[in-house]
This record gives sequence, structure tokens and C-alpha cells, in this order.
Amino acid sequence: MHLRCYVVIELKATKFKPEHTGQLSFYLAAVDDQMKKDVDNPTIGILLCQSKNKVVAEYALRNIKAPIGVSDYQLEKALPKELTSDLPTIEEIENELTETVKINSM
Repeated sequence: MHLRCYVVIELKATKFKPEHTGQLSFYLAAVDDQMKKDVDNPTIGILLCQSKNKVVAEYALRNIKAPIGVSDYQLEKALPKELTSDLPTIEEIENELTETVKINSM
């Protein structure tokens, strides 16, 4: 079975906030308007956050019509052991993401 749709994945270096769903909805609307064809299914949105509160996420998504999912990520589980010596540490990645967020917030 094929989904025949676009998938937009947004990675947040912060905990989940309800306003993230509005931003992702904007991206989904843009992809549906600019790229999606009549034969394609609606674009799916996946929001990956550093952490999430399940209740807050449920309320934030309750009245949204677009197919959006929210999940948290754990970098240490995503890295295969054989790559750890070639890649930055989890702490280095998190520090870089935190610095990027600070710079972009100014």
C-alpha cells in the first residue's frame, strides 16, 4: 500500500508548545497548495519536539483537521553504536541546537 502524499517533518529543539501546531499547519497548507496534485492524499505533518506533555498536545490537536502527529525524540536511542565515534555526542548536538534557538530568538 502506498500513501501517495507528502510528509512534512518539523524538528523542534524545545519542548512542545501549542503554537507549533499552527506553524506546522501553515507548512501543510503551503505544500498542499504549491505541490500536491489532485491524485495525492492530504499532506501529513509530523512534529518532533524535545519533550511533550500528552494532555497539552491532545488539546492543541483536537480541532485541527489536517493529519498531524506530535512526538518527542530521544537522540541517544537514535544513534547506532558503530557511528558514535564518528558523530558528535548527544550533549554537543543539544548544545548546538540550544545555541541556534538562542541566536534565532534574538
